[in-house]
Amino acid sequence: MMEPGTPTLDQLRVFLTVVEVGSFAGAARRLGRATSVISYSVANLEAQLGLPLFDREATRRPTLTEAGRTVLAEARTVAHGIDGLRAKVRGLLTGLEAEVHLAVDVLLPTPRVVDALQAFQAEFPTVTLRLHMEALGAVTQLVLNRAATIGVSGPLDMVTQGIERIAVGDVEMIPVAAPSHPLVASTSGQPGAARDHVQLVLTDRSTLTEGQDFSVVGVRTWRLADIGAKHALLLAGIGWGNMPEPMVQEDLERGRLVHLSLPEFPGGSYRFSAIYRTDSPPGPAASWLIQRLRKRIEA
Repeated sequence: MMEPGTPTLDQLRVFLTVVEVGSFAGAARRLGRATSVISYSVANLEAQLGLPLFDREATRRPTLTEAGRTVLAEARTVAHGIDGLRAKVRGLLTGLEAEVHLAVDVLLPTPRVVDALQAFQAEFPTVTLRLHMEALGAVTQLVLNRAATIGVSGPLDMVTQGIERIAVGDVEMIPVAAPSHPLVASTSGQPGAARDHVQLVLTDRSTLTEGQDFSVVGVRTWRLADIGAKHALLLAGIGWGNMPEPMVQEDLERGRLVHLSLPEFPGGSYRFSAIYRTDSPPGPAASWLIQRLRKRIEA
């Protein structure tokens, strides 16, 4: 069986232009070449592939054969890939990063994350963005280990050498439980009442905050690294815990969760910081992303 040859990028572009404008003469005008040159280029492409791409006899306008329709899809993929490669290289030549690894604290409200990601994709279509969702010290650990270019971290009760921080807002944390939970049914408001019940606590998978507790008042705790699992257990009435208010706002409105009145822990602000290594300052795209997060709080 005869093996097909290797078409040139120019041959594929001529082929795509003929399909787009619907004629050889139109493709010639679009590309600024003679019609005979366009015909010759397509003929050479057909010879390379060993297949007729256009049915020139059935109609005066070039009509794609079945093989031509198959080749068309592949030719578009190749052309799109080359365009993407050229755009990425142009970005590299101007100092733009090839990719940005972003680590985000799971407590950052979803609308802020979505806004930043959508805006970034629109502004930097050639920069690959890789997202990591982690909790507490795990975000800082990823940045320290260079697994993430920048991070959005919550407050850590420590000074981390080699890390720069830029404030990017906060979220209100409130204690909640299901309506069936004993803390809701009993005479709440008594100091120490929460200590007698299981507290669901968000923990992380890093060693950076190993042995440290954040906003823990319960004697008995269940520790989870997944905020979604914590939310599900709260809704099921298994324990009580602190949650970002935007994340449970609809649950509170619909009565699926209740805002607890706890004298020992009324809630509080959970502050976020954009972080990066001092010896690896963010490039243009990563810096733009940090500024987007800052503008979001101002808005």
